[in-house]
Amino acid sequence: MKHGFWGYTWRLLRPHAKLLFVGALLTIPVGAMEAAVAAFLRPYVDRVILGKDMLVSTLIPVLIVTFAGLQSALTFLTSHINAWVANHTTSAVKRQLFHKLLTLDAAFFDEMDTGKIFMRFGHDADVACASLINNGKFFLIRLFSSIGLSVVLIYNSPPLAAIAILVGIIAFFPLRMVRKKIHTMTTKNEYSGAAATVFYNETALGNRTLIAYDLQQHQEERFNALMDNMLRVSARIAGHSNWISPAMHFIVSIGLAFVLVFGGWLVSNGHMTGGSFASFIAALLMLYTPFKGIGNNLTAIQGALLAIERIREIMRLEPKIPDVPFEGEKTLEIASGIHFRDVHFAYNLRQPILRGINFTIPHGKTVGIVGNSGSGKSSLVHLLARLYDVTEGGIEIDGRDIRQIPVANLRRSMALVFQDNFLFSGTIRENILLDNIGASEEDLQNAVSAAYLREFVEGLPNRLETKVGERGVLLSGGQKQRIAIARAILRDAPIIILDEATSALDNQSVAVVQNALDNLTRNKTVLIVSHQLFTMGKVDFIIVLKNGQVVESGTEEELLHVPNGIYARLQFTGEKMFWAHH
Repeated sequence: MKHGFWGYTWRLLRPHAKLLFVGALLTIPVGAMEAAVAAFLRPYVDRVILGKDMLVSTLIPVLIVTFAGLQSALTFLTSHINAWVANHTTSAVKRQLFHKLLTLDAAFFDEMDTGKIFMRFGHDADVACASLINNGKFFLIRLFSSIGLSVVLIYNSPPLAAIAILVGIIAFFPLRMVRKKIHTMTTKNEYSGAAATVFYNETALGNRTLIAYDLQQHQEERFNALMDNMLRVSARIAGHSNWISPAMHFIVSIGLAFVLVFGGWLVSNGHMTGGSFASFIAALLMLYTPFKGIGNNLTAIQGALLAIERIREIMRLEPKIPDVPFEGEKTLEIASGIHFRDVHFAYNLRQPILRGINFTIPHGKTVGIVGNSGSGKSSLVHLLARLYDVTEGGIEIDGRDIRQIPVANLRRSMALVFQDNFLFSGTIRENILLDNIGASEEDLQNAVSAAYLREFVEGLPNRLETKVGERGVLLSGGQKQRIAIARAILRDAPIIILDEATSALDNQSVAVVQNALDNLTRNKTVLIVSHQLFTMGKVDFIIVLKNGQVVESGTEEELLHVPNGIYARLQFTGEKMFWAHH
């Protein structure tokens, strides 16, 4: 998407261009009718007040009321059109942003905190579209009103009109002086708002930690410091923007004083009629009034333009995981197995995580991957699922580099169970069927039984229709794990990845979950990532990682007989103490 700023803005509005055009056309008579009211004062003063023309004294008030009524009706119509377009454009932009959010890869979420995501994918769409369209309407009405009023000024007195228009131009200089400063500070203030959102999110999700460690006061002090910073920035924005309206008011008042003095001289010397002067002053006041308050809209306009620019930046983002054409709704047919060939990887190129990883997982076999924290265990499975791409080397399935396999096909061929499985707000049924909504009731019940969920579910008043709460907060760790396992069983993928799937559970939960995992992994190609050695009892062979490298590999029996081997020492020193020192 290589459009410039205004080109992109037009792309947002183009679906409703016809309605916008109608709304823009309606601003012409809305604005011009203000000039008509001022123009009527000339004949009214000259022919009614001074000339005692009774017909005109009746006609002009009727015309003024008629024009005002028509203007009100057109104003309502254009406001209704703009509101409709703004709402539909905002909805469309939010849909586009949400689609983009779903296409971005893991690296984006590593770098972007939740506050910025909420701001850039939600708040920005509201601000950008509604503010742009509403302020666009405001400026068009003021533009056509200013043109009409300027015509009235020139018609009544070209010399006075020249003075008035020159003063109006000078009155815009304060806007130019502070525009860039307000732009910068508005950006800082909006990002501070995003940081505040992060605080709310972390406080809600981390409430147990805050309570357990008595951190409420500490969290409040951090939040108050952020609020103090936001107040300082807001005060600076107000300081830079609030003087604009008074300054413009003062400049306009000087111009009005010149007009009154010069106009009075023109009238007294017969160069201008009293009606012309009254019409001129009315038009001038109507022209200047919006100028005096325009500074109040500057911050909102600036915020809308910034929001559009941020939306444009997001829509130009491309996933860092390149894809190839989709091959249809199918999973991979695995024959020989999975091969890691000289795999190197780094989240940050200066800090390598994996270095020269080589091993093969034959089809239908189970490999265990053990190692200390930070050794790269989880990175291996993230690379296999292409949450990230290798820095060097490659991963192959049946001799085919996974970078040449469509991402959707690759991931449909895998079922992943993590240490902390995410459950979505909704029911147990909805979370199990998440990936397979069309599954039959029989398949669902079989998955529930195979995941050892039956007894738990039957004990609930609403059974599978029980709400799990946000992020599954109403369930225990073991219950969430078994729901995730049921989801994976229902997927029936040929490759199973278990990433520390039992590490956060108590012994009783581990026993139940382990039985469920046995059902999940039967007749599959399996990777088990764990630092718990008892989970390695049923694997076909084991890979031991240390500092991003394979230091040992083989069956458990082979590794136990390696002289002074790392895995063998684990059996005697106690795994927790060993990993703590190695």
